[in-house]
Amino acid sequence: MSLRIAFCASRAPIAQAARTSLSRRYGDHNEQGADVIVALGGDGFMLHTLHRTQDNPAPVYGMNRGTVGFLMNEYSEHGLVERLQSAEEGVINPLGMRALCADGTEHRGLAINEVSLLRAGPQAAKLRISVDGKVRLSELVCDGALVATPAGSTAYNYSAHGPILPIGSDVLALTAVAAFRPRRWRGALLPKSAEVGFEVLEADKRPVMAEADSVAVRNVVQVHIRSEPDVRHRVLFDPGHGLEERLISEQFV
Repeated sequence: MSLRIAFCASRAPIAQAARTSLSRRYGDHNEQGADVIVALGGDGFMLHTLHRTQDNPAPVYGMNRGTVGFLMNEYSEHGLVERLQSAEEGVINPLGMRALCADGTEHRGLAINEVSLLRAGPQAAKLRISVDGKVRLSELVCDGALVATPAGSTAYNYSAHGPILPIGSDVLALTAVAAFRPRRWRGALLPKSAEVGFEVLEADKRPVMAEADSVAVRNVVQVHIRSEPDVRHRVLFDPGHGLEERLISEQFV
């Protein structure tokens, strides 16, 4: 039985050229009837593809034709069918964000990597942090804070000095961005089932925005974040180069 492959590519010329070449060699099926979707680009395009195909049962296999490729496999035109048939599957559950704004509107979004809150003005943000409805930090003065999944723990979270999380750890990282007070607070490790709540203090004077991957919301006053176990992104990796191995290897670079 032949493998039905659907190709998609970022707008980058190198990615478009790869799609043309691969389509000629392996055929290009409609995504709705495909056995696997091959995404050509960088990590940003991979995240876009995972969101776009969220309701499609076909797994996604990325090949790097961009500038960043943590979620991507090495690009090659040769032996693609064999690589897909032997690939390891990783399942990613995204974070759900529910953000309440100062004007009373509510916005929702899903984040594969992280949900972040960032100051949107010249003054530092003031945040009150709750976990499962209990206040854990009454006031955090900072440039921002974020909640990251294991899959996203090497992205913005790692740049903010947050921990790298093993893919099977069932843990979320709560990380401060440039914390001023408490100065030494670096964040917390929370169970995957936890719901994290942020309350923006002095919101008029210290505006804050929230972002879940590509969904950005300004002038938030409350943000609630939790893992969404019913949403499953299936991602394929070459044997020995899956998410678990990559997250472990990243800690020894």
